[in-house]
Amino acid sequence: MLQDSFGRVHDYLRISLTDHCNFRCTYCMPVEEMEWMPQSKLMSKEEILSLAENFILLGVKKIRLTGGEPLVRKEFPEILKRLSGFPVELTLTTNGVLIHKHIDLLKKAGVRSVNVSLDTLNREKFLKLTRRDQFDQVWDNIQLLLQEGFRVKVNAVALHGVIEEEICDFVQMTEKLPLHMRFIEFMPFAGNHWQSKKVITAAQMLDLVKAKFEVIKLEDKKHDTAKKYQVPGFLGTFAFITTMSEHFCGDCNRLRLTADGKIKNCLFGKEELDLLGALRKGEDVESLIRLSVSRKHAALGGQFSPDYLQANPDAIENRSMIKIGG
Repeated sequence: MLQDSFGRVHDYLRISLTDHCNFRCTYCMPVEEMEWMPQSKLMSKEEILSLAENFILLGVKKIRLTGGEPLVRKEFPEILKRLSGFPVELTLTTNGVLIHKHIDLLKKAGVRSVNVSLDTLNREKFLKLTRRDQFDQVWDNIQLLLQEGFRVKVNAVALHGVIEEEICDFVQMTEKLPLHMRFIEFMPFAGNHWQSKKVITAAQMLDLVKAKFEVIKLEDKKHDTAKKYQVPGFLGTFAFITTMSEHFCGDCNRLRLTADGKIKNCLFGKEELDLLGALRKGEDVESLIRLSVSRKHAALGGQFSPDYLQANPDAIENRSMIKIGG
């Protein structure tokens, strides 16, 4: 069991398969032309499986595959197939554009839930945000996932000045579709030009929704990062991930493994330990995992105040989101 000094048990691992992505979302990538990690620094297929097994032996029960965009990795089918043989729940976060090529594989591997990033329902705005004209393909693949019986969560980063005019459209979408719509408060990472004034809080968004719909609060389960709501009679739900306005660090059970094999005990943490380097040298990986967990801060990686209005993005030491993994 991986328990930190605050008594939190960690049984959920997010593995970044690659730092590459076929989108160029402006809030994620600092520039259009990114410098990708050389292949020699990335975890190989066998190294991913070996490190995943170490975590599972230490009590991890759920693994989420992320990127970059995980489906652009050539070995994705084999990695997923091999991981499906482990006693662990497998999930996926994706931009959705390649889902149709892997839908049968996901079903065979036992994946039941998929998170799809979609920040707008407007095709022109989608092109502006992602710098790629792929809205129709993403939307078609969301429909495909639903048709094939997957639990689909749609993640939208809530950018102030962008989300307000669409938030009710997203909620309206849950009337006929059993989607779980989630609005994520804008978070600071290296190079994403975060400012507190760009944050629109969950409370502010909820007020916008309540101006048009009757809503009911749903029960939030242990370790949930999202505060869930529903419009009575609608098939789907909507929720807010309140990282900035009301953090949920006290119940965190998550660890991250970057594409170059570094363990991060917090999304905002600057401390990383090199599991891949240890694995390649034949050194003890388990002790490094336990050490990382033991060093976890109480909240927000110890990098900024829970009052996001006081956060100084220039003082936060971290990777860009694309280099961390979703």
